[in-house]
Amino acid sequence: MVKDWGVEDEWQNNPEGSRAYTKHVIKTPQDWETLKSLDPLTSPHLSGQLACLRLIKQNLPPETPLIQTVFNPLSQAKNLAGNGLLLEHIHKYPEAVTKGLETITKTTIKFIEAVNDIGIDGIFYAIQHAQANQIDLDEYKTIALSFDQEALKSVENLWCNMLHLHGKDVYFSLLRLINFQIVNWHDQESYPPLTEAQSLFKGVVCGGIRQDTLQNGNQDEVKKEAKKAIEETKGRRYILSTGCVVPYVTSHENILAARKSAE
Repeated sequence: MVKDWGVEDEWQNNPEGSRAYTKHVIKTPQDWETLKSLDPLTSPHLSGQLACLRLIKQNLPPETPLIQTVFNPLSQAKNLAGNGLLLEHIHKYPEAVTKGLETITKTTIKFIEAVNDIGIDGIFYAIQHAQANQIDLDEYKTIALSFDQEALKSVENLWCNMLHLHGKDVYFSLLRLINFQIVNWHDQESYPPLTEAQSLFKGVVCGGIRQDTLQNGNQDEVKKEAKKAIEETKGRRYILSTGCVVPYVTSHENILAARKSAE
């Protein structure tokens, strides 16, 4: 979501399908303050995403939910500066970072409004810093939470919004402060387990299969993890999935094994 600000990336064969950033545009604290808001309708990369979404919408059966991935403003800030510099600036120059987050949030809201106009059913909202090895919970609430809440106002009317809490030791308690119908996290590697999450969250929990199992395991191993998760949750308020993205190198057979387990 940040290429229109001038960052550059390249393909380095990451099995998760993400590209590596080779050029960042935030170098100094002042760069946050001079960041310009973008128009998703005219910015090349954001408008390209909108064009792709329109094509998908046109060719997707109406009963199939369509959701758009949106990285939260702080995650986008990481891609503009690099994570190390972002964290340094948060600690040393929080006012400057806040100014940059205001600009990023304005652009994010415009993008969400544009995808909403296309007719999506929800968004997949990815938060990457709400975990203990990045910043502490109070710091997250201070620097990022208000921007999350502001960005999410325009999708409150949608029925299929999913929050992805990325990483280990995530701040699951944030779900009391932002509204989602579905939550996805690395449940097989991190707190809380599925059943405990259901006691903490009134919506739908999504997970149950390790990424490594789906990518490198066999069909029986995939089915075993799926069966365990379905039994633990009794199949209620539950979506079978991995805790993060499905690696693009995953075999079609393993994906079908997971799919059939949920039927």
